[in-house]
Amino acid sequence: MRRTIAAALTAALAILGLGAASPAQAAPGDFYMGVDPGTLLEVEAAGDRFYDGGTQGDALEIMADSGANLVRLRMWNDPYSASGQPYGGGTNDLSKTIELAQRAKALGMDVLLDLHYSDFWADPGKQFKPKAWENQGYSQLVNSVRSYTSDVVSQMDAAGAKPDIVQVGNEITNGMLWPQGSTDNWSQLAGLLEAGIEGVHQGGSDIEIALHLDRGGNNGAYRNWFDNATSRGLDFDIIALSYYPYWHGTLGDLQYNLNDVSSRYGKDVLIVETAYAHTLNDCDGGGNIFTSDHADRSGYPATVQGQTDFLRDVSDAVADVPNDRGRGLVWWEPAWIGDTSWALSAGMDYIDDHAGESNAWDNQALFDCDGNKLSTLDVFGEDDGGDPGDPGGESGELRSTAADKCLDVPSQSTEPGSRLQIYDCWGGDNQQWTYTSDGELTVYSGDSRLCLDAEGRGTSDGTAVLTWTCNGQSNQQWDINGDGTISGVHSGLCLDVIESSTSNGAQVGLWSCHGGSNQQWTLG
Repeated sequence: MRRTIAAALTAALAILGLGAASPAQAAPGDFYMGVDPGTLLEVEAAGDRFYDGGTQGDALEIMADSGANLVRLRMWNDPYSASGQPYGGGTNDLSKTIELAQRAKALGMDVLLDLHYSDFWADPGKQFKPKAWENQGYSQLVNSVRSYTSDVVSQMDAAGAKPDIVQVGNEITNGMLWPQGSTDNWSQLAGLLEAGIEGVHQGGSDIEIALHLDRGGNNGAYRNWFDNATSRGLDFDIIALSYYPYWHGTLGDLQYNLNDVSSRYGKDVLIVETAYAHTLNDCDGGGNIFTSDHADRSGYPATVQGQTDFLRDVSDAVADVPNDRGRGLVWWEPAWIGDTSWALSAGMDYIDDHAGESNAWDNQALFDCDGNKLSTLDVFGEDDGGDPGDPGGESGELRSTAADKCLDVPSQSTEPGSRLQIYDCWGGDNQQWTYTSDGELTVYSGDSRLCLDAEGRGTSDGTAVLTWTCNGQSNQQWDINGDGTISGVHSGLCLDVIESSTSNGAQVGLWSCHGGSNQQWTLG
């Protein structure tokens, strides 16, 4: 079930005379709002601290309390040199992976294990075999992948940190474990992937399998890759994507690709990497990947609001995938602040990339340079997908303060698309609204439960409000505010009696919030 927990909900419900709600908590569900904090242990060890409203706290707990319900953890086979020097960038070995997974599980979060099958970074431009396997031929590699995967999963399971999803390879658009696993030899690549999938199932039960490419907006690349994968009978559950708008196309490109591949292959889709800048400032002085050119290319300003809008739009794109195939998203490195580096000297030697030590991602984190939580994180508490189900929550008439009339479904219609009005309160089902823990305002008109909906996802003054089939989207999610106003999560506009009318049949729409009595409501 998708969820909105308004920041002011507890106070607002008290004003309205309703029971207080619990704060947002991480709760695994069909729709993931996830985080990938691979550098977190090194950031903490370097002395960086995190704050929520000025109070110091654990970064992972702050994110979970904000609504994050999944942790994605990359893992490298042996991220140390022969003399034991760490590679950096999190130095994500098995022990660190288990430690972070245990912390996530204790917070009620699901875990996605991202196996790189390398000793350091693996991506479309590099898929190095780990040192222990570098002289192995194809048949040996198949056995190594299977046994290694099984061993990792079983050890995590034994430690109370079993992954819920395992990603077999990282951004394997061009294959993995080169040269044997290159896409130049799809039969061998399929064999290595099959070995990894078998290893997951040998190591633990009830674990979903994800296969991950970059270029989230490139439908041709996905069709080519997954046509090859499915024609060879690979058994997997999730198509995983990276999507950075400054590299991977427009949001429209992403939406088209998500919709197409979920339908074409009958698989769920999950964006396992995305991020956007909240500032152009450089926290560590070492340079940033994201610059003003990236903001111009992407169409969102490099501000907290721009970052927030981007996150909401990507979340909505995934949630809009037909047949409930959209599984959610993961924000990459939300807590990578400070001057911990993407690689240390030993790591740069291993991949032969001596770009220098720096944190080039700090302006795309979900905390500012000083570790303060950004308001972008509150979006994580808005959505966790799925069927709306039984609304629950508090119910009653929704009464306009100015007109002393009730929000009314005309003629007690049970059809989606009825424009709402105010009318004399008379206690009918078409005037009885429920404010759910998902932030929906729902009404039973006859035998049909419908949701208060901003027509066409509008964000301009005068947008009509209707009843519509509940779909969990942000234009059907509302904040009941402490001043009695009701604002749309998607639009930020307030529920308004048009032209301040007090007459029966006066239409209700959305308008810029000004706190007038025609925008004030009581529920009960």
